Amino acid sequence: MPEASVPFAPALTFAFEIRARLAPTLHVGHGDGEKTEFTPIVGGTVDGPLLRGIVLPGGGDWSNTRGRVCELDARYLLQADDGAVIDIVNRGYYHEGSDCPDQYDGDLRVTEAGHYYRTSPTFRTDAPAHRWLAESVFVGLARPEEEGEVVAIRMYVLA
Repeated sequence: MPEASVPFAPALTFAFEIRARLAPTLHVGHGDGEKTEFTPIVGGTVDGPLLRGIVLPGGGDWSNTRGRVCELDARYLLQADDGAVIDIVNRGYYHEGSDCPDQYDGDLRVTEAGHYYRTSPTFRTDAPAHRWLAESVFVGLARPEEEGEVVAIRMYVLA
């Protein structure tokens, strides 16, 4: 008879935080029960124990809201401190909900009570030093800052 196994829970490790600076949102259109918008990304920073650099201007976030749920589809470029360029496609969801508590990483509040704001990013690069980004699964916890002019996305790599 096999021995009883110990329950396994995947671990998330903080990798870095993206602070993307945003331009005003543009209304694209709306259909039956939905609204589509585009928010340009005009720069920002990347800072953390596993990656440091900047957010390059020129990307953006397409959002589609149906009812109370906003589906996010962002694409932009990061440039690491060593000059390597990294493509990020960051999809996720935002909605308000009373069942979403404040969440903290140490003393830093990484999510705001009443707001579900999560992403699932994928990365592409051929830079050997950053290839691990394209070979790992990430979870992003997002929060608006500076009155909506910045979105901070705390990236965790799944072990």
